Amino acid sequence: MSLLSSLSTTATALSAFDRALTVTSNNVSNSQTPGYATQIQNLTAQPFDPAAGLDGGVTVGTVASTRNEFAEQAVDRAQTSLGMVSQQASSLSDVQNALNLSAPNGIPAALGNLFSSFSAWSQDPESESSRQAVMTSAQQVVDSFQTTVSSLQQVQQDTENQIGQTVNQINAYAQQLQTYNTQIANGDHNDAALDAKIHNTLENLAGLVNFTYTVGGDGEVTVLAGGETPLVVDQQQYNISDVIAAPAQAPGSPGVPPTATILDSAGRDVTQQITGGQLGGLLDTHNNVLASLLGDASQPGSLNQLAQTFADRVNQLLAQGNVSDGPPPVAGSALFSYDTTNATNVAATLAIDPSATADTLAAIDPGPPYVSNGTALNLAALANPQQSADEINNMSYVEFFGDIASGVGQQLSAANDQQTIQQQVVAQAQSTRQQISGVDLNQQAALLVQYQNAYQANAQLFTVLNSLTQTAVNLMQPTG
Repeated sequence: MSLLSSLSTTATALSAFDRALTVTSNNVSNSQTPGYATQIQNLTAQPFDPAAGLDGGVTVGTVASTRNEFAEQAVDRAQTSLGMVSQQASSLSDVQNALNLSAPNGIPAALGNLFSSFSAWSQDPESESSRQAVMTSAQQVVDSFQTTVSSLQQVQQDTENQIGQTVNQINAYAQQLQTYNTQIANGDHNDAALDAKIHNTLENLAGLVNFTYTVGGDGEVTVLAGGETPLVVDQQQYNISDVIAAPAQAPGSPGVPPTATILDSAGRDVTQQITGGQLGGLLDTHNNVLASLLGDASQPGSLNQLAQTFADRVNQLLAQGNVSDGPPPVAGSALFSYDTTNATNVAATLAIDPSATADTLAAIDPGPPYVSNGTALNLAALANPQQSADEINNMSYVEFFGDIASGVGQQLSAANDQQTIQQQVVAQAQSTRQQISGVDLNQQAALLVQYQNAYQANAQLFTVLNSLTQTAVNLMQPTG
């Protein structure tokens, strides 16, 4: 083996160990960088066979990433589920607050007060103060429905704003990924920092919406929302958008509460593909939970159903009664009014009928049999109905509202439970990923020592070989 070949081999080894030190140092420096995966500098031992002219040594190989895409996708799926249930828990809490069963000005309390005033009136049908108490309690019922609707509409408006903000954030993350793909296409291959940015962005995106992604051989990512709708393909980004409006096919219902729709970049409805993440939770709250209460193009909403059924039954009983025996007898009239043109607007427009006064309340049931306070008694009996005509879905009016609130409460409880579970799932998935591709500082410290020793040994050898080479050159120079 010649001195020159030995010198060349040693120089190559020095370069290899220097590169290994750089990669290891980068691992240590980026141990807390979100999305970073440990990089491994592969070193290749060269064959040593002096007789065959093989000098041995070490050469630098490729830099390999420990990133495991299966582990990454497990984290992303967990984040998507957590984003969904966390948003549901937050939104359902707001809905539950709007349906407060124990509020003194809430619907159950107002109905209870009205039934009590009906009962007091039945004991003294001619009492002006009892009649006026009925009117006051009826107004409280009106106010309680309108207040509840207003609170729910505020939740609806807040949800719509959040949907728009979430869609914008999804598009912003897609823009970042498109930018990273462009950097890769322009030559930033095998860049550990860029790779970390890509996967950190994907994890952030996962909390907002369900998606699938693939990583190309060059490192570029393709992202499809809902597994079908393109967000990023190569160097092209595709924006999604949200539309808050009543379906065009809703016949003659301009006041129907709006539906939230997600459109792809071509304007196609892809709402059904969005089943996870914060956006999925917001869509569920808006299009399912709130729609079941306030109504939409396909349903009146349980709150409107309650208001209409209750108002109709009270009006019916009063219309069947008489205010006085006459002659001629004076028939009763309606106590409540509401918008009859839109089934989703009943609770919001419930009001005292403009013609109703304390003097128009009909206490007499003309029969047969004739009962001077029969209508008032029938109205008081609505608190504890004995016949199906006085019920709604086989429940009293107060029980029906309680069932509405209970349903929301059960959904909220389930969302809170799932949130706790999914937080644990996310932590477990992140822990598994860390074990696979995270930076182990102890391991990297050991490698640093190993590579430093190897570098120093080769540097010392290089110095000796360089000195010997210089000496040999000097000896070959002619003297004199």
